[in-house]
Amino acid sequence: MPGRGADMQNCLSTQLQQQFPDALVVHRLDMATSGLMLFALSTVMQRQLSLMFSERQIGKGYIAVVQGKMESSAGEINLPISADWPNRPMQKISTEQGKPSLTRYRMLSNNNESSRVELEPVTGRTHQLRVHLAAIGHPILGDALYGDVSTAPRLLLHACALSFVHPISGQALNFLAVPPF
Repeated sequence: MPGRGADMQNCLSTQLQQQFPDALVVHRLDMATSGLMLFALSTVMQRQLSLMFSERQIGKGYIAVVQGKMESSAGEINLPISADWPNRPMQKISTEQGKPSLTRYRMLSNNNESSRVELEPVTGRTHQLRVHLAAIGHPILGDALYGDVSTAPRLLLHACALSFVHPISGQALNFLAVPPF
């Protein structure tokens, strides 16, 4: 499903529906994020999978390269997020209006300039990973909204893993996609 102002012809869902006319969006990625997305081939399955997302029954994993050397090898970022209405589409940390938001991270490698991290968004707020990492002083490289777009040729954030139990067959499904960076 395209975001506001998106080019409908270059939208992934539009392209996918050319081959699979019944394909329906289950969840979205930020426009500059690469990686795995989940589509359904019926409205019944779309509802079931969307419910699984909202009930946190679908595991999600991301890889990002962030600015600076992270000190901790693993941890949690537990900061409430709300819309930054005057600066839409931006989000912000807000203890007054924010909704609970939790991100787990594990450092994979680092140097003095950057750190490669594995991320697990426990909640699914808009721009959650980008806002959380910027809030702790490690914006994702190439992030035009919350960091410095000149630090990389693109946003270095990739949806690399999805795992869930198929709602009809009961089969455990695990999907992996290697980051292009």
